[in-house]
Amino acid sequence: MAYALAMSTNEHTLEKLRSGQLAGLKRLDLSCGLSSFPPEIFELADTLQVLNLSSNQLSSLPDDMHRLHQLEVLFCSDNLFTTLPGMLGQCKRLSMVGFKANQITQVPAASLPPALRWLILTDNRIAELPPEINRCMLLQKLMLAGNRLQSLPAELADCKNLALLRVSANDLSALPTWLADLPKLAWLGYAGQLSESNARLDKVSDASEVVHAAPIAWQHLQLARRLGEGASGVIYQAVLSLPGMPTQNVAVKLFKGTVTSDGWPRCELAANLAAGAHPNLMTTLGPLDGHPNGTAGLVMHLLPPSYRTLAAPPSLQSCTRDVYPADAVFELAHVWRTAWGAASAAAHLHANGLLHGDLYAHNLQCTAGGDCLLGDMGAASFLPSNPSDSQRLQRLEVRAFGVLLAELLSHSPVQLEQTQNQKGAGLQAARSSLMALADVCLQLPAKRPLFAGIVRQLQSISSLNQ
Repeated sequence: MAYALAMSTNEHTLEKLRSGQLAGLKRLDLSCGLSSFPPEIFELADTLQVLNLSSNQLSSLPDDMHRLHQLEVLFCSDNLFTTLPGMLGQCKRLSMVGFKANQITQVPAASLPPALRWLILTDNRIAELPPEINRCMLLQKLMLAGNRLQSLPAELADCKNLALLRVSANDLSALPTWLADLPKLAWLGYAGQLSESNARLDKVSDASEVVHAAPIAWQHLQLARRLGEGASGVIYQAVLSLPGMPTQNVAVKLFKGTVTSDGWPRCELAANLAAGAHPNLMTTLGPLDGHPNGTAGLVMHLLPPSYRTLAAPPSLQSCTRDVYPADAVFELAHVWRTAWGAASAAAHLHANGLLHGDLYAHNLQCTAGGDCLLGDMGAASFLPSNPSDSQRLQRLEVRAFGVLLAELLSHSPVQLEQTQNQKGAGLQAARSSLMALADVCLQLPAKRPLFAGIVRQLQSISSLNQ
């Protein structure tokens, strides 16, 4: 799961802070080997909304953090914290907290702010969450991949606004049954822990068992320009030169570290290999082998330049919703093609026992006409073998599709000038059908259709299927 975290355009230093040059700042980024909290930060109390103290040597915060009464976002990733600081619960406006890649073992109930919407505790040592998490009624995103959780508190079921949950790379023996009943949960990642999933993971991790997915040696690749970056890795354009075959341009994804915000890279690798081929899925040529630093990676087909990312990842403000260009306008036929492609890809994955986990516009590459490819399997997980359990989890992803379809329709203006002719009447009927489909996908889980039915419904809208 990627998210938009734009860094400050100005270089912030401790010297500038102490000299008063940063007075009136709304966002402060300090990464300079700090071992203690600079008290000068409190001089920004009347304006500071975002504080980023990541990549320092901090292990504590001052007890009077609540003096930063405008603070809404706090990042303290890549530090030395062993406990999520308890005084955070006194910061009344604090809605986003990020303590990724620390050494946290304890999450006190007092550390949870009342306005919390987004909590990132990825890559720590947390064995349990406090039951008081049910006080966080505004909580929408909870990122816990790469910890030591053996269970989730039953009280988390009270967090009815939870939309995204990452619990991959933990020690859960099973997912709680109430998880699939959460009314707004749409993006779930749990790979790399359940015994059944691990067995299937180990089976497909050996690329030799997957047709057309033999490892591709690093020596046959020549990296060129960087194409982009996500939560789990960096993607480059490259030239692939295999013995006895014509050279070809490809894309190479190099994974970051051992734990990403979505989980383990080996789980993403296994999901890509298990997904199989589909016209609306990005095609994996094979896993990377022999990188000089031991870095894991994937080699994929390079997309033509006619494909563009549909939207940007969620921002600090939008939290769970992608950010579309301000001038984004889609014809209704474009909406239909994109929706049909995304639903077809999801139906294929579900039929192959996979939950994508991150069905978002920012993971769709689209042409100007709406043809699309679904990519980024970083949050993908193997579905349970029990059909009933599997379908309950599939319906979570149906909500994600409903969100996507509603977003597309919101950027597709009604064409009133055509309402008096036959074509206009057909477009109106098609729009009504698409809106009704989005609505049913956003219903309570038990009332949502499965993707096979969604594809059939989309196919039936003949006025757009030309």
